[in-house]
Amino acid sequence: MRFLLVEDNPQLAAAILDRLGQDGHVVDHACDLATAADYTATTGYDLILLDIMLPDGDGRDFLNAQRARGAETPVIVLTARSEVSDRVGALDMGADDYISKPFDFAELEARVRAVLRRRAGTASNRIRFGNVAFDTLAGTLTVADRAITLRNRELRLLEVFFAAPGQIIAKPQLIDRLFSYDEDVSENAIEVYVGRIRKHLEGSDVAIVTVRGLGYRLSVP
Repeated sequence: MRFLLVEDNPQLAAAILDRLGQDGHVVDHACDLATAADYTATTGYDLILLDIMLPDGDGRDFLNAQRARGAETPVIVLTARSEVSDRVGALDMGADDYISKPFDFAELEARVRAVLRRRAGTASNRIRFGNVAFDTLAGTLTVADRAITLRNRELRLLEVFFAAPGQIIAKPQLIDRLFSYDEDVSENAIEVYVGRIRKHLEGSDVAIVTVRGLGYRLSVP
């Protein structure tokens, strides 16, 4: 998954980037609202982690502008304000969740998972198609009775496909989801990761099908 972190505290930002990076997520960092606006104008994100008090304005204004233009990207507000009115105001503006500073990173990860599950319309970390079960929390793929532990980018690639079964996903879209701006990668890298996933899925009811000239599609029963 690709996230945007909007946070001006360099120490906190570095810690969040490191923690979510260990989970295999690609996280772009904006230290102010102007940079965040530039990023969201050119890149689609699966989730935005948004601070409220930023050098060039109030994060709630950014959130309000996002919702006003119809952007549905989930937003978790990071706030040092503990008043109920502040939290209620952010939720009413369209935030999907909030977490109060200081917070435990395990709680942040749990809230991220919960928001992404709600957006996908599922209440569980475990997704099943035919004889394939994919557990996004455990990072495992089970084909029939064979359990496979996934590497980080394999896990995130499967998340993209399992979130959109039957839809054609182009290679540039997959690059956008798996790699950050500062990583110089080619479409060949996507072919390598897709090849690994295909090997994992051998003997299953599920397949990643190449749609010539367009991309890939997850074929499910």
